[in-house]
Amino acid sequence: MLTYPERACERLLNIDPGLAPFRNDIMLRLNLANQTMTRLMGDRENLSDFADGYMYFGFHRTPDGWVFREWLPGADRVFLTGDFNGWNRISHPLRRMDDGVWEIALEGRDALQHGQYVKLIVEKDGIAEERVPAYIRRAVLNPDTHILAGQIWAPDAPFEWTDQDFYRRRPLDQTLIYEAHVGMATEREGVGTYREFADNVLPRIADLGYTAVQLMAIQEHPYYASFGYQVTNFFAPSSHFGTPDDLKYLINTAHSLGLRVLLDVVHSHASANVGEGLNRQDGTDGQYFLEGGRGWHVAWNTRLFNYGKTEVLHFLLSNLKYWQEEFHFDGFRFDGVTSMIYENHGLGEAFTDYHYYYSPNTNLDALVYLTLANALIHQVNPFAVTVAEEMSGMPGMCLPVVEGGIGFDDRLAMGIPDYWIKLIKESRMEDWDMGKLWYELTTARPLEKNISYAESHDQALVGDKTIIFRLADAEMYTGMSNDYHSPTIDNAIDYHKLIRFLTLTSARSGYLNFMGNEFGHPEWIDFPREGNGWSYHYARRQWSLSEKTYLKYSWLNQFDRDMIHFVRERGVMFAPPETMWIDQQKKLIVFRRGGLIFLFNLHPGQSQTDYFVSVSHGTRWRAVFSTDRAVYGGQDRISMDYVYSAGAHPDYGSGFAFYLPARSAAVLERV
Repeated sequence: MLTYPERACERLLNIDPGLAPFRNDIMLRLNLANQTMTRLMGDRENLSDFADGYMYFGFHRTPDGWVFREWLPGADRVFLTGDFNGWNRISHPLRRMDDGVWEIALEGRDALQHGQYVKLIVEKDGIAEERVPAYIRRAVLNPDTHILAGQIWAPDAPFEWTDQDFYRRRPLDQTLIYEAHVGMATEREGVGTYREFADNVLPRIADLGYTAVQLMAIQEHPYYASFGYQVTNFFAPSSHFGTPDDLKYLINTAHSLGLRVLLDVVHSHASANVGEGLNRQDGTDGQYFLEGGRGWHVAWNTRLFNYGKTEVLHFLLSNLKYWQEEFHFDGFRFDGVTSMIYENHGLGEAFTDYHYYYSPNTNLDALVYLTLANALIHQVNPFAVTVAEEMSGMPGMCLPVVEGGIGFDDRLAMGIPDYWIKLIKESRMEDWDMGKLWYELTTARPLEKNISYAESHDQALVGDKTIIFRLADAEMYTGMSNDYHSPTIDNAIDYHKLIRFLTLTSARSGYLNFMGNEFGHPEWIDFPREGNGWSYHYARRQWSLSEKTYLKYSWLNQFDRDMIHFVRERGVMFAPPETMWIDQQKKLIVFRRGGLIFLFNLHPGQSQTDYFVSVSHGTRWRAVFSTDRAVYGGQDRISMDYVYSAGAHPDYGSGFAFYLPARSAAVLERV
């Protein structure tokens, strides 16, 4: 049993009484999740025992040779072909077993060999077509045919893990995520590799102080420019970046550096490619996907899973367990959750009241799948982290199932970067509304955790602009030398720091940054395509810019490092932020958190020469962090040595006067 639905529902209503009118909808979801869990488990002890598809389907060595199985319920005949039989299309037929499963046994341990290419021939209504096996663990472009094919991955020596003292041993420290794309993480114009990332980029991430790296584009996707969001082969690590063992090397190295590794998993949709992925795998439209118009995402031209089908649940849940067990991933960021859970995929919806979250627009099967997915992931690894890319604010998304929730640990606070962009694009800094800004930064559903961020990969794509580019504009090309100053570039550097520091220190649960954005990486991301002459110039990261001390990039990189380390060392995320003072006219935000006082002056030109900080009489304070330090491009106007003593004031009570320059922030700690 998953939980007691009635009890879980009552807990959710107690957390958010505004959900009371939708009690029937909530009970419908909880009952369906409970019934589905019971059905899937059968007489098994737990859900993990059900999610074993990768142990049964696909290619497996036996004492006498090999066995291969595939679920193809709509097929009339199936054959295995490849290097092993000279690509004979009919010499190795599979036999149909129960429930649409096909099987073939090959005698001899050398019947299939490591590195050989293989495919299926699936015949339906007299038409025979090539397919890549659904559970294939490596898929690559055949160098002879330049068509995607499965590849036998069975090296003589298995990969030797050395992360036993790290893997699943302890919960994640404060959730500070470094979002990364392996292929574009190289400075050269080309595709980076797993091993290059492990050796060159992971030490940088660890030095910056982040606690987790979130890897994009890991599941196989032949179209590189899709950013990994048009997956064809769900069990195969992307061959763009190297071999499965290379990915294991990356994760093993990350663990040795104390970094968790999260997989940006794409279960919200699948590539529509026929012959490379799951689309029409058995010759029918409805094997893995919904039939008719419901089976297509109108905006992405991709296929949509039928989460109500047992075999699809088996495939997807097994996929999650596989990435945990086989590659030691520490959790998942689920892509496109909003698209999954609504029949209209959330397109054009404002979600201004609770009615938008429930019938008839809700995809209950998708919500049930996500509930089961979270239960399984935490069953396999109790310390795993799950993050939902979910912009609608669906109630209960990040609450435990026993409290009526769907079970995610965190939700990406997708409204925060949108709000920062809106402010920068549409108004002057002196017109920013401090109350609305604080509301956007700190508001969340009751007891649900958010991952805050100022910008991710979405804001860095061609056609959009990063924060530094919006702030500096054309002076990004001429003004990044340390000895260059102008109102535009000085503002850009100051606000780049302020926006990040305020977003991080006001975050409820965690923080995310996309690689390179920490030091203000110039320009945008544009993958090689016909429109840019298949160039890799914009599909890379120019790390060396952050290491050149005569450029402002080095200031921003040092600031990000010190900012992240400061938050970790002080345990800032473990205490909620408490508003102390907001001054709209002076553009001030001051708040307490974890025994610290955070002071932000977002005014572009007005410094506060004697801002009164209200604290208990007789206490003594000093600044322990300042965005105005010279090593960050500031002017060192905030003393890090002076001790402030709180005394009586005839108008303001007890406290002391503090100098807070324009476009700066400081943190005070009690001595």
